Amino acid sequence: MRGLELVFFAIVLVLATLQVAISHGEQPLSRIAVHNTRLRLSENADIRASPSILGFKGQNSEWVTLEYASPNPSNDDWIGVFSPADFSASTCNPDEGSKQSLPFLCTAPIKYQYANYSSPGYRKEGKGSLRLQLINQRSDFSFVLFSGGLANPKVVAVSNKVAFTNPNAPVYPRLAQGKMWNEMTVTWTSGYGINEAEPFVEWGRKDGDLMRSPAGTLTFNRNSMCGAPARTVGWRDPGFIHTSFLKELWPNSVYTYKLGHKLFNGTYVWSRVYQFRASPYPGQSSVQRVVIFGDMGKDEADGSNEYNNYQRGSLNTTKQLIEDLKNIDIVFHIGDICYANGYLSQWDQFTAQVEPIASTVPYMIASGNHERDWPGTGSFYGNSDSGGECGTKKQPWLIFLAHRVLGYSSGTWYAEEGSFEEPMGRESLQKLWQKYKVDIAMYGHVHNYERTCPIYQNICTSKEKFYYKGTLNGTIHVVAGGGGASLADFTPINTTWSYFKDHDYGFVKLTAFDHSNLLFEYKKSRDGKVYDSFKISRDYRDILACTVDSCPSMTLAS
Repeated sequence: MRGLELVFFAIVLVLATLQVAISHGEQPLSRIAVHNTRLRLSENADIRASPSILGFKGQNSEWVTLEYASPNPSNDDWIGVFSPADFSASTCNPDEGSKQSLPFLCTAPIKYQYANYSSPGYRKEGKGSLRLQLINQRSDFSFVLFSGGLANPKVVAVSNKVAFTNPNAPVYPRLAQGKMWNEMTVTWTSGYGINEAEPFVEWGRKDGDLMRSPAGTLTFNRNSMCGAPARTVGWRDPGFIHTSFLKELWPNSVYTYKLGHKLFNGTYVWSRVYQFRASPYPGQSSVQRVVIFGDMGKDEADGSNEYNNYQRGSLNTTKQLIEDLKNIDIVFHIGDICYANGYLSQWDQFTAQVEPIASTVPYMIASGNHERDWPGTGSFYGNSDSGGECGTKKQPWLIFLAHRVLGYSSGTWYAEEGSFEEPMGRESLQKLWQKYKVDIAMYGHVHNYERTCPIYQNICTSKEKFYYKGTLNGTIHVVAGGGGASLADFTPINTTWSYFKDHDYGFVKLTAFDHSNLLFEYKKSRDGKVYDSFKISRDYRDILACTVDSCPSMTLAS
């Protein structure tokens, strides 16, 4: 009995230790009850910001001075920084609240500080000043003086707008080692979409000829997030993320590069010039200096958004790496990157903080619990550490193609064999289709057209035939073998999983309108008209959600 008590005590002790290890306190911005905000503008209250135009010399970081006054000052008064500068219920996600009772404010500030932070006499005099650091984040800024503390915020005064000369400028390059030893990946952020400008990197060996490499452009939207606050008060447009691949680098050579955007009116927008050293040849005898750490987070040089009074170490770590950068070849940041926890504005602030490092040496990262963990997203740990972030899958649709029918067909000879498939086809593959959420599996070989229901283990997972919304929980199997060779007959057996058959020539067309909407069409060759179609519509969480046989086992550790 005594032994069991000791074991129980040990388990409790371990669990308590785990709790301490994973509990990092609340994100500072989450302390603000955004939806409780009320409008209490006062004619005698004022807040002004200067200068109003930033980045005249191409800087992406500038200090702003605030001067403010209130007729009823309190130690609970605070100042929030909002970007974009215009904030109101009009920016609310339609999912939030009802049309009858939308909150006045539904977006969290990107940072905040108490009004008496650098003005001890504010409570008595009703006047104060504050210096805050801003970074270029693709939009303008405004500053709001609040009373009522963080729990019951009341808007007392709103400042003039402040903006960088070019909010859309390319900023915060980060390097990563490419797939090949002689390749470097360059990623950066801007406000220019592919319909506005062509992104590229101009680069070359130091003092040598320059070349240009094109960049791809990606972004994501609110629906790419898995929950609140990332989908709600923490959402902020991430702009556009560009990636270029610099290939066939000479070993150990120093290269210079700068980010460029060619606007469609013919003008160019440039970043400043950066440089890096290419990797050595594999197996070469040379010194390689690697820095490894995790759980760094971000912090603000102006003292705002203090995160549980422990992330000041983040700035110290960053400072030490910058000072020793000449003696570092690569950095590995192994998870818990910036602790944005669903407040997306913090990612820009993190990339700005590490820019001197990440723009010079490869900065390799791994997802941590504060970037990935969210219930129902296929994460091994079912907690909500990420604040609604859950990563973004670049590939929202997964289509399986094969010639022979490895799934389902009502073709005569398959029916005669009693399998309706190739031997060992779906038996060997269906768990993989389910695990990786294959939407559609398509085959030829049988010279006709046929479509099944979404199916798993010979059971239709949906009775819907034309519009699938959310997770399919199965795979739709399609035979599209009627390209032109002599047609094959169907069995007279009633195959309940078969939704549409056509003994004619035709082909399939898929149209992906975006990451959330896919249209499937079967057209006859004789006239090009659509004779069968269906649509899959889902949001990002449906892609990640567990389906049959794809949920990992849960353990005591979760």
